[in-house]
Amino acid sequence: MMPDPGSELSSLNFESLIGGPMVAAVHAQVQSALATVNFVKQVGFRQPPAGGGTPGDTTTGEPATVTFSYKKQVATANGNGVEEKPASLTVPLLSILPIPYLRIDEVNIDFLAKIDSVQFRQVDEQIKVGIDADAEASWGWGSARIKASFAYQRDTKEGSKDTRSYSMGVKARAVQEELPGGMAKVLGILESMIQEKITE
Repeated sequence: MMPDPGSELSSLNFESLIGGPMVAAVHAQVQSALATVNFVKQVGFRQPPAGGGTPGDTTTGEPATVTFSYKKQVATANGNGVEEKPASLTVPLLSILPIPYLRIDEVNIDFLAKIDSVQFRQVDEQIKVGIDADAEASWGWGSARIKASFAYQRDTKEGSKDTRSYSMGVKARAVQEELPGGMAKVLGILESMIQEKITE
């Protein structure tokens, strides 16, 4: 029986074939968002002491900062010159680190189904002829004896060969998304916390 590629393809569960990668992309987007949240909580804020806080509390305390110490040239008290004094700059970590906020921009799903069907009919014919000859002759007369054999054989083979191959390729492209309005406002507040201090 000849295979019907159309019916075979229609029996495939395209909902799962196509929907599976799309659902995986959604889950990947969720994991990316949670990774961003964890990054902000663990890097951008001071962690509460061990055993502190209440279960389910997402508050992480004060913003984590880094302090840079350096020398700065400042005007003298009488204004007649400059002098070098130790200074420090305190900067919130989130204001100087790139926040990973990835978004899946595009998902390409390529599905290839290849069904090859070959019908074959093979005929093998073998013909075998054998001749045995004996001849005798004596004083101008003679006798001959010939023995011949003939054999014929024919084999016919019929069948079909089906080859099926399926392949799927999924390509996802992620881009850095713009920060949400709330996060942008938080960064604005953190930037306002940057302080320079000169030791008197």
